[in-house]
Amino acid sequence: MKLAGLLTLSIIVQLSSFAADRPNILWLTSEDHGPHMGCYGDSYATTPNIDALAAKGMLFKRAWSCGPVCAAARTTIIAGMYPPSTGGEHMRSMTQMPKGTKMYPQFLREAGYYCTNNSKEDYNLAKPEGVWDESSGKATWKNRKDGQPFFAIFNETCSHESQLRKRPHEAIHDPAKVRVPAYHPDTPEVRQDWAQYYDQVTLADASAGKRLKEIEEADLSDDTIVFYYADHGSGMPRNKRWPCNSGLQVPMVVYFPPKWKHLAPKEYGAGVKSDRLVSFVDLAPTLLSIIGVQPPEWMQGHAFAGKFQTGPQPFIYGFRGRMDERYDCVRSVTDGRFVYVRNYMPHLSQAQHVAYQFETPTTRVWRKAFDEGKTTPEQSIFWKESKAPEELYDLQNDRDEVHNLASSPEHAETLAKMRAAQENLALTIRDVGLLPEGEMHQRSEGTTPYDMGHDDALYPVARVLQAAGNASSMRMEAVSELKSGFADKDNAIRYWSAMGILMRGKEGLAAARDEMTKAASDSSTHVQVAANWSLAKFGSDAERAAALPRLVNLANWSQHDVFTTISALNAIGDLGEKAKAIAEDLKKLPAKGESPDGRFAGYAARLLADLNGTSAFPEGAGDPQVKKKAKGKKK
Repeated sequence: MKLAGLLTLSIIVQLSSFAADRPNILWLTSEDHGPHMGCYGDSYATTPNIDALAAKGMLFKRAWSCGPVCAAARTTIIAGMYPPSTGGEHMRSMTQMPKGTKMYPQFLREAGYYCTNNSKEDYNLAKPEGVWDESSGKATWKNRKDGQPFFAIFNETCSHESQLRKRPHEAIHDPAKVRVPAYHPDTPEVRQDWAQYYDQVTLADASAGKRLKEIEEADLSDDTIVFYYADHGSGMPRNKRWPCNSGLQVPMVVYFPPKWKHLAPKEYGAGVKSDRLVSFVDLAPTLLSIIGVQPPEWMQGHAFAGKFQTGPQPFIYGFRGRMDERYDCVRSVTDGRFVYVRNYMPHLSQAQHVAYQFETPTTRVWRKAFDEGKTTPEQSIFWKESKAPEELYDLQNDRDEVHNLASSPEHAETLAKMRAAQENLALTIRDVGLLPEGEMHQRSEGTTPYDMGHDDALYPVARVLQAAGNASSMRMEAVSELKSGFADKDNAIRYWSAMGILMRGKEGLAAARDEMTKAASDSSTHVQVAANWSLAKFGSDAERAAALPRLVNLANWSQHDVFTTISALNAIGDLGEKAKAIAEDLKKLPAKGESPDGRFAGYAARLLADLNGTSAFPEGAGDPQVKKKAKGKKK
């Protein structure tokens, strides 16, 4: 016991010594805003504090959040891993950290840092014990021990999506002077929302200025490295929730005091605007590198500062899974100029009805204009019933990403390069997001999605990726291979076969009617959903009459898991008038049931409310995480 005590004391002394010559690190973060700041060349923006920080520090011109919504973005940061590899890609989901891994603050605390988070967490990964010294609305670096280095996050929610639509509002920016992107209609409501968004970014900048002043007044500026970034693109529709550049590009400004300049990125200098591609998966390894700890091999990002910084990377990556109650599967890549988007569910609209998004006036006005035939081709893309399997945009000539070059012979080589980059990442990280959410959890029973995904016997990722690619290619030549997939022993292969036929509409069903009829009673409920969805939407009256009751059963939360229920309700919602025969049955379905975590619990109720014409998400209701923080402040 004496020896153990001496060893423990020795380790503590070593860590304290280890930490004494380390910099403080301050992260100033904000919600829902892209690089709409003066330092990024936006003359309409009013952001003096971050502009000044960038002038004495540097900014990254191409920084991506990886996920275009807060929970997915923060899940990327906290683990230093892509959520499609950990199973945490879906909005407000919950799963476990991979075995043998830690959240990055744990490494910092072990190195002697006092780690605080003020205050949003919102991770899709269960938080182990000992992540933060304090994580709350009161958390601050000021509570550390004398001489102890700190790592502190202050997150500002005033720029959140919920705030840009709040009325009444005292204007700072003139709506008449706002730049309306090509994908939005130029209406008073749209201009008001964009102007108010800029107003909220100004407030976020002021909040950052306040935090910087606190550091200065405490005489800590010379010892504190500062990062400023937002959690994803703006809260406006077709920005937030969509993994193209407008949804993923964020401001990222860093400042290294002269004393710690040797830890800065190699290209660092006052006022430098770096072309280096960085993303949120790089933040955790960069932090460890700054404090002199070599990032573990399981971290999937690349350190861009510190002792272990690496060279620039050729690509950065994005993703989208389920957004609240609506499923999708999208992956994206950029090389800094071109943006590639791979839609693995091209039969779904970009603008699926996420209840929360429709609280924004722009969303409703834009939809109304589309329904009335008053939108331009560029403004109509978002509302179309389906998407192109692949999208390619040239940011140099098309900043708003409205001219898809995927079918352009001139850009065939670029398309192939970007597609290969996306597929290579999926294979490297073993992207478990290619599984239906419920299937992923079933296969992970007794382990974690990441560990399941790295066992080829449990998850043959190369085969699943090929099946998903064939299904979503929309090529009729792929139907033969899809049909053979119905006989596969792996649920995921059968699922993508059924999805591929569904995506091809009447023509697909006609080519694989026998297979889809059999799949309607498959052992996997996710295969059943896809098959019955197709039969109900594109089949004969008799096939529809048989498929609809099956979908009602699959949507019954008392009979199936929450993921099957959500999937079936989405399928029913897509049927429109063709689901009229089950309208009364839908009213009898339970809106509550068993769930592996409370974060999944509200989605079925929202879908049922949408189907039954009621309101499960009243206008004006804020983001639950933001409301929670606001309530805490009031107390």
